Amino acid sequence: MTAADAGTAVIVFAKAPQPGAVKTRLIPALGADGAAALHVRLVKHALETARKASLRQVELHCAPDASDPFFQFCAGHYGVTVKAQAGGDLGARMLAALTQALREHACVLLIGSDCPALTARHLRQAERALRDGVDAVFVPCEDGGYALIGLKRVESRLFDGIAWGGEHVMAETRARLATLGWRSRELETLWDVDRPEDYQRLLESDLLGNRRVEH
Repeated sequence: MTAADAGTAVIVFAKAPQPGAVKTRLIPALGADGAAALHVRLVKHALETARKASLRQVELHCAPDASDPFFQFCAGHYGVTVKAQAGGDLGARMLAALTQALREHACVLLIGSDCPALTARHLRQAERALRDGVDAVFVPCEDGGYALIGLKRVESRLFDGIAWGGEHVMAETRARLATLGWRSRELETLWDVDRPEDYQRLLESDLLGNRRVEH
């Protein structure tokens, strides 16, 4: 079977839920254990969203590796393929994951777990955009980054030298897309959960249920 026959893959990027190593900007509000517990809920939500989109395959790409018991739980519970992320910064890791997946699939969508407002509908819209002829599709975030990147071909210039986590990620990406001459589309802008005010917004939104994290 060729890549063109193999449909669309969804890659979910996630870190191991180690207290003190995830959702660090929420630690003052939630504590290290509470921030890690929230991270677990967000990763589960992202995997549920990916599965609901009913696309060809869902892969969970894990950092620093796939050995954490939580990842093994996810593999069994959600029926996803679990892989270790490559080394390097976020751009290098995304580039490696997308390059490998595009050898096997016509289109690839890559998401993280920080944007619970991202739905299966967004994933299906992103796939349709790629099927309709664009080279790249994004879901921008209010903080200047993006919650989803979808590609049907890959180019390292979209990832090299980006200040990941900064407010200019999407703007810089737009400039690079223009330089490449690629056709791209952006879906509606959403919001991430990174800061205490984002956590309060999450509670008010009821996206994960309004149960507070204990800390």
